Amino acid sequence: MQTILGSGGAIGTPLAKVLKAYTSNIRLVARNPRQVNGDDELFPADLTNRIQVDQAVAGSEVVYLTVGLEYNIKVWQRDWPLIMGHVIAACVKHGARLVFLDNVYMYAPGAIPHMTESSPVAPSSRKGRVRAALQDMVFRAVKEQGLQALIARSADFYGPDVQNSPLEVTVFEKFRKGKKAFWEADAGKIHSFTFTPDAAKATALLGNTPDAFGEVWHLPTSREKLTGKDFIERIAGAMNVAPRYYILSKFMMSLAGLFVPLVKELREMAYQYDRDYFFDSSKFEQRFSWQPTSYAEGLRLCLQNDGRAS
Repeated sequence: MQTILGSGGAIGTPLAKVLKAYTSNIRLVARNPRQVNGDDELFPADLTNRIQVDQAVAGSEVVYLTVGLEYNIKVWQRDWPLIMGHVIAACVKHGARLVFLDNVYMYAPGAIPHMTESSPVAPSSRKGRVRAALQDMVFRAVKEQGLQALIARSADFYGPDVQNSPLEVTVFEKFRKGKKAFWEADAGKIHSFTFTPDAAKATALLGNTPDAFGEVWHLPTSREKLTGKDFIERIAGAMNVAPRYYILSKFMMSLAGLFVPLVKELREMAYQYDRDYFFDSSKFEQRFSWQPTSYAEGLRLCLQNDGRAS
């Protein structure tokens, strides 16, 4: 049995599909889980509930924690440590290996221009401090409780049917509506994006590679160094629209944040857009002889069902 906690997200759904290559028994856990393969075991659960998490993990060989919480610092501070504590306890109790899908928020701002698995953990944001604490919880349990775990880390997502990715929200969606795209802080800076089908396949591979545990792995991400302006122009060309866009500056975000809670939440992470943001996955690529999907192919697949794509 392999179990996905948070099965309906950008990675949880494609992960469920690719896990069929490794196991015939897949358990999908969420508040309202939905079938992906047709024969998945659906397990409704609230991950903040210790008993429900224990029951969800029981009988599992590998557990993938891919849940996405509301993008709100108060929710993160309240729920993430609780969820991680419950998951670690359940995995230790039932002898399950844990794969935690993580992001880059815990890295020091100075590491953002070239992030590797050895980049310093020194977050400047409140959300980053939450993520750093989760990493500490995982590896403390590895050292002190015998937990088998690994962290699969990703850059910002993009991919087919991903509704809440930065590229979808700021570019694809705007162009579909005939509006200007926008970019945070500085469109002249490099920004890496991880293609969700690659991330799902790589996460499944890591979960089924016993000697990969005990480490942090960057999920495969194109080495191409495109700027925000490059992405906007490429997407506009594929959609046959003018590459019109504006910059959402930090000052504008501060003003908008007075009225739009989500923008206020995004403001503290704007430093990831005011400098180059390059995500290096060479460790994974070399270990598994993997070639990440190119941006040209990834964007084509994102747009293949879009009536306005060329």
